[in-house]
Formats: sequence, C-alpha cells, structure tokens
Amino acid sequence: MLNTKRDVLFLDGDCGLCHGLAFFMDDRLAIDSDISYRPIQSAEVQDIISNFTDRQQKADTVYLVRANKVYIRSSAAIRCLLYLKWYWKLWYPILWLIPLPLRDTIYRMIAMSRHQIFKKPESCSFRID
Repeated sequence: MLNTKRDVLFLDGDCGLCHGLAFFMDDRLAIDSDISYRPIQSAEVQDIISNFTDRQQKADTVYLVRANKVYIRSSAAIRCLLYLKWYWKLWYPILWLIPLPLRDTIYRMIAMSRHQIFKKPESCSFRID
C-alpha cells in the first residue's frame, strides 16, 4: 500500500508529457519537498484509485494525493508548483485565479493531443521512490 505520509503524483507511464513533468519537477524540487511519482498503469495505483470517489475514478487524468486529499486535472497540475523552488511557487496564486472550468478546459485540450505532441517514452523511467 501507498505510504500516506508522503505526497504522490500519479502519472501516465506511457505519456511523454507526464514523463517531462516528472523530470521537470525533479530538477526543480525545493529542499523540503516530499513527493514521489507512480505510473497510473501499475496495479498498486489502480488499487488506490479504486478507493477514490466515482467522479475521481472516471476522471482518467493525472492525480495528486497531497496530505491524503486527492486532486485531479488542473487542480493537481497547479498544485505541483508548490513542491518546487520558491520562484516557481510564485506562479501558484496567479494560475489559481483562472476559473476552474476554464483551467480544466485547457487541461483537457492539452490532454487530448498530448500523445501527438509529445513522444512516447520507451519505458516508464521517472523516479519512483
């Protein structure tokens, strides 16, 4: 089972954008950040997702479990900024001002075309710990 003391980002292991996000974050993490990454396709993560609300289970998106609370889509993506160095965290309140329906619409548009834009990785290679 998942270590609930640590925040976890569930990402698509077959997506170049998701891989890019994990590597981008890894290189810019704040010293006090405590986050790990897991591929959504893993049995462990699927078991965890099965305990989420029906709405969250059907979301088919990136998931961030932060302090035992689940965030999806743009809410998860924007909260990823909170793990980064201070100058990246400055973007969080600015992006949060964008209304959720608009943020999620933009998120969905990017998600629909991510496989065409970003090269599929040969294997899931983001850091898992």
